[in-house]
Amino acid sequence: MSRVSGCLALIIRFMSSTGLADSQDVIRRIIRIQTITVAWMTVEAVCALGAAWRAHSPALLAFGGDSAIELLSAMVVYWRFSSKWSGEQTERLAAAVTAGLLFALAAYVALVAALALLGRRDVRPSVLGITVLSVAAVVMPLLAREKRRLSAASASAALRADAAESALCGYLSIIALAGLVANAFWGITWADPVAALCLIPMVAWEGWQALKGRPCDCC
Repeated sequence: MSRVSGCLALIIRFMSSTGLADSQDVIRRIIRIQTITVAWMTVEAVCALGAAWRAHSPALLAFGGDSAIELLSAMVVYWRFSSKWSGEQTERLAAAVTAGLLFALAAYVALVAALALLGRRDVRPSVLGITVLSVAAVVMPLLAREKRRLSAASASAALRADAAESALCGYLSIIALAGLVANAFWGITWADPVAALCLIPMVAWEGWQALKGRPCDCC
C-alpha cells in the first residue's frame, strides 16, 4: 500500500507542476485525475468495506461508504468531461448529481455515527483497515488539491463538489484512524462517531455550494 501511495502522489504532483496551457489541456488533465480517482476509490471502497465487515467497525463502515460515494461522484465527473454532450446542461446535471451524493453522504455518516453511539459493538483489530486509512490520509488531500485547481480553471461546480468529497474522504480517514487507535489503546469507543458528526455541517455546506453551481470559493 505504501508503494501505491507513493506512486499516486508522484503522479498527482507531476500533474500539478505543469502549467495549464488551454481548455483542451485542462479537460485532458481532468480526465486523467478522474481516472486515477476511479481506480483508487475502487480499491479503497472494496478494502475498507471488507475490513469493516471483518472487524465490525462503524468507523470503517462509514469510511467505506464514503469511498463508494466518492467513486460514483468521480465517475459522474469523468462522464461530464469525456462525454460528447459536454456543455452547460451537462455541467448542471453533473453538479446536481454530485451535490446529491454529498447530501446522501451527510445522511449516511449521521446514521452510522448515531447507530455507533446507541449500540456500540466490540471492534476487532484490522491491519488492512489501518493500512487503507493511512494511505487515504496521504493520497486524498493531494487529489482534492489538484481537483480544486482544475475546477477553478474549468469553472466546473461538479468538479469542485468532487474535490470536496475527496477532501472529506481524507478527513474521514484521519478521524477513523484516530478512532480505531483511541478505541484500541484507551477504550474510547465514542471518539470516532462524535468526530464524524462534527463533519456533517461541512459536507452539507459543500453540497449546497455545488447545487448553487459555484466552481470556487471566490465566485
